[in-house]
Amino acid sequence: MGNTEQFFDHITEGYQTKGDHIVMGAAMLDGEALTDAFVKVPLKTLNRHGLIAGATGTGKTKTLQVLAENLSEQGIPVMLMDLKGDLSGLAQPSPGHPKIDERHAKIGLPFTAKGFPVEILSLSEQDGVRLRATVSEFGPVLLSRILDLTETQSGIVAVVFKYCDDNKLPLLDLKDFKKVLQYATGAGKKEFTEAYGRISTSSTGAILRKIVELEQQGAEEYFGEKSFDVEDLVRLDENGRGFINILRLTDIQDRPKLFSTFMLSLLAEIYSTFPEQGDSDRPELILFIDEAHLIFKNASKALLEQIESIVKLIRSKGIGLYFVTQNPTDVPDAVLGQLGLKVQHALRAFTAKDRKAIKLTAENYPESDFYDTAEVLTSLGIGEALVSALDEKGRPTPLAATLLRAPMSRMDVLTKKELDQLIDASDLVPRYSKVEDRESAYEILNDKIAKAEAEAEKEKAKPRSTRSSSRSRSTRQDPIIKVLTSATFIRGVFGILKKVMR
Repeated sequence: MGNTEQFFDHITEGYQTKGDHIVMGAAMLDGEALTDAFVKVPLKTLNRHGLIAGATGTGKTKTLQVLAENLSEQGIPVMLMDLKGDLSGLAQPSPGHPKIDERHAKIGLPFTAKGFPVEILSLSEQDGVRLRATVSEFGPVLLSRILDLTETQSGIVAVVFKYCDDNKLPLLDLKDFKKVLQYATGAGKKEFTEAYGRISTSSTGAILRKIVELEQQGAEEYFGEKSFDVEDLVRLDENGRGFINILRLTDIQDRPKLFSTFMLSLLAEIYSTFPEQGDSDRPELILFIDEAHLIFKNASKALLEQIESIVKLIRSKGIGLYFVTQNPTDVPDAVLGQLGLKVQHALRAFTAKDRKAIKLTAENYPESDFYDTAEVLTSLGIGEALVSALDEKGRPTPLAATLLRAPMSRMDVLTKKELDQLIDASDLVPRYSKVEDRESAYEILNDKIAKAEAEAEKEKAKPRSTRSSSRSRSTRQDPIIKVLTSATFIRGVFGILKKVMR
C-alpha cells in the first residue's frame, strides 16, 4: 500500500512530540518492525483516557505493565485493578531474556531491567492496604444508583440521609443505614412522619432487600472506617517515581456489584477531592481497570449514565481512565467515544459473530493508506498491537501496527515471601489495617429505642385513678361520642382532615 520510506516518514512525522512522552515501541509494515520508527504517546494527552483490548493471550497485561512502568518512571502515580493476580511482578526487575534483547534491537531501544515502587491494596480480607468508605461519603444519589432504586425509593434514601444529618447520626456502614430504615417505619414512624412525611414499609422493604444483595457480595467489608484517603494514591518514592498501587481483586471476580460499587465511589471521591488541573502537561493519576466488562455487564441504565458522566468530567482533574478488556464492544459507545489512546491487540475470527465484531472494531480506527485494518487485526502476533493516540494538540496520530517494548519489571507474580515482605514494608498498611467501629446511627438508635421502651414500661406501671377509669368507660358507652369518633375516622381516611392532622 506504500513503500517503506514513505511509511517511515509518515510515522516519525505523525508521532513527533516536543514534550515528555512514552515510547510504546516501533511501527511495523508488512509484519516487520522499522527500527527507530517510534510510536510515542505524549503525557499531555494521557488524561484523555484509553482502551487496551484484544483476545486472551495476545499481550494486554504486558501492555498495561509497560504503560504503568513508564508512567511511574515519569513521576506519575498509577492504580491498577488486578483481577487475575498477575501484576505484582512490577515490584521486581525483569530477569531478562535473549528474546527481549532481540525485540528491543528491532525497536531501537536499549533494555534496562528495573523494579518499581509498589503498594498492594485490598477490598477484602486479603493482605494489603484495606480500602474502605463510609455510607455518608457515598451520599444518597450514588448509593441509590448503586442499588438501582426507583425514584420513590431514591427519595426515601435522601430522607434517611437528611434525618441523619439533622440528628447528627453518623452513617458509617450498612448496619447503620439498615437501622435507620427500620426505625423510620418502626419505633420512629411518628417522628419521621411529622418531620418528613409518611414512609412506605413496602419501599423500605425493597431497599433493604437491595442492601442484602450488596452485602452478599461482600460489601459489608468495604463500608466502614477508617476511610481511605485518595491522596495516598498520588505518592512518590524517594527517587521521584510514582507509586504503582495494585488493587488485588482475585477473590471478587464473581462479585461484579462490589467491584462496580468500589469503582464508582473511588472515582466520585477523586473527582470531589482533586483540584481542577486545567491544560496541564502531565496527568495527576492514571487508573487501569482490568476486565472492564465486569463494570458494564448487567449495569443498570442509571449506573451506566453515572459512569459516562464521570468519564467525561474527571479528565479535567488530570485523571486518566484506561479500560482493559477483550473486545472494544464490551465498552458502551458513549464511553468508547471518550477514549483518546487505543491499543488494539489481535482479535480472532472463529465465528461469523467474531468477524462482524472485527469489522466494527476496524471502523473505530483512523483510515490508513498503509494498512487494511480488519486484516491486520487478525494477523498481529503476541506483543504487537494497532495503536492510535492523540498528539499534543489533541489530533489523532497515524494508525500504527506496533511492535511493543517489553516490560522492565518481572513478567510474573511475586512469591508469597516477596509479597509478604512488600506488605510488611508498607507505610500505609498500619494506618488502614485496624477496623474502627465508633458509636454511630446503629448504636444511637438502639439506645434511643431502649430508653423509649423503658419509659413506656414505667407509664404502664403507674396506677390509674378511679375517675380516669370511669371517664374512659363513660366515653366508650356514650353513643354520641361513638358517632363522632366514626365520622372523624371516615373523614381521615378520605383525606379531608389531612391538613388538620398535620
